[in-house]
Amino acid sequence: MGQGRRRRPGGGATEKQEQFIRLVGQGVSNSEACRIVGINRRTGTRWRYGRTIHNTAGESVHYPPVSTTRVARQLSPRYLSLDERTLIADLHCQRETVRAIAEALGRSPSTISRELRRNVGVDGHYRPGVADRLAAGRVPRPRPRRLVVDEPLRAVVVELLGKRWSPEQVAHELPARFPDQPAWHLCTESIYQGIYDTAVEVTRPAKRRRRQRRRRVQGLERRGWLTNMTMIADRPAEVEDRVQVGHWEGDCIMGRGNRSAIGTLVERSTRFLILVHVPVGTSRAEAIRDGVTAAFTGPPPNLRRTLTWDQGKELAHHEQITAATGARVFSCDAHSPWQRGTDENMNGLLRDYFPKGTDLSLITAQRLRQVAEEINDRPRKTLGWARPADLLSTQYAVAGA
Repeated sequence: MGQGRRRRPGGGATEKQEQFIRLVGQGVSNSEACRIVGINRRTGTRWRYGRTIHNTAGESVHYPPVSTTRVARQLSPRYLSLDERTLIADLHCQRETVRAIAEALGRSPSTISRELRRNVGVDGHYRPGVADRLAAGRVPRPRPRRLVVDEPLRAVVVELLGKRWSPEQVAHELPARFPDQPAWHLCTESIYQGIYDTAVEVTRPAKRRRRQRRRRVQGLERRGWLTNMTMIADRPAEVEDRVQVGHWEGDCIMGRGNRSAIGTLVERSTRFLILVHVPVGTSRAEAIRDGVTAAFTGPPPNLRRTLTWDQGKELAHHEQITAATGARVFSCDAHSPWQRGTDENMNGLLRDYFPKGTDLSLITAQRLRQVAEEINDRPRKTLGWARPADLLSTQYAVAGA
């Protein structure tokens, strides 16, 4: 019964109804039209002839057949109506000026001038009926999306979205990459519409689904305490303004059942990311110590000044890290993740690659390097659309000069 009901205008059923009625109007048989449209023959019969049913009260309810008359599209008030054009014609015949006509209609003089110039008949006279038909013929029709008709552009957009770039990042990258092709300079909304339009073959990796926040038990920390911590309150003031490079934030993202982990290091100024592989079967604290030490061994001293971490036990060997790399380690206050918000934000981005519940022990060190390189090659809005990899390379060049 539900197949015969008319859906909301613009829905899939309404489009099928219009196609069905159009085929029948062209002389196609009822059964053949149903086959072409892809509906049951009984549904087509109901659409064509209507139907009468009995409701729960035993009363007869009649559904009329689908109308073949298309409802005229309601134009925006910014367009002139037929009544306004009639008034324009009358005042124009009375030799009124353009400004006088505009004042009488409450319109701009340029609107009246353009109307009298563009919508005259072949004899050069302005008639409201003719003008209304000419204007209706110029009303813009829905155009196919550029991502539909332009395959090379679509391939570029799909490539960038496949790297988990946001639509805003892609929209900013297109003019930078193709400055001489203005037709390829899409806005952010055009890319979003392409993603949501099922007719466009533009997709991106599924974004993480946020689950309902679980209630966290407040109370005494039972995991133990780090020894000889240097708290964040003692961290140098120059870390806050992000002007000086070499100040890092770190944390671990956890895998299924908290049995596996990946270490993350983010430089506060350039947002450069380093991922630390935590092998299975080794102490997590030792793996983080070795990974952070290895990551900080390459950069010059001015690019590894400080490291801010939470009070997790995975950083139990923080004193050894400082001794090996020269980077001073500072601990955030308990239950204060916002004190290392740069890394928290990065951990959220990493969940696109490693959703919660993933067994991170299966992720190889090579895969971690690939993910880090992909993220570091993204243009970042907070960096003025610069790339973290380029910014850090510049710092390397300055340090080596």
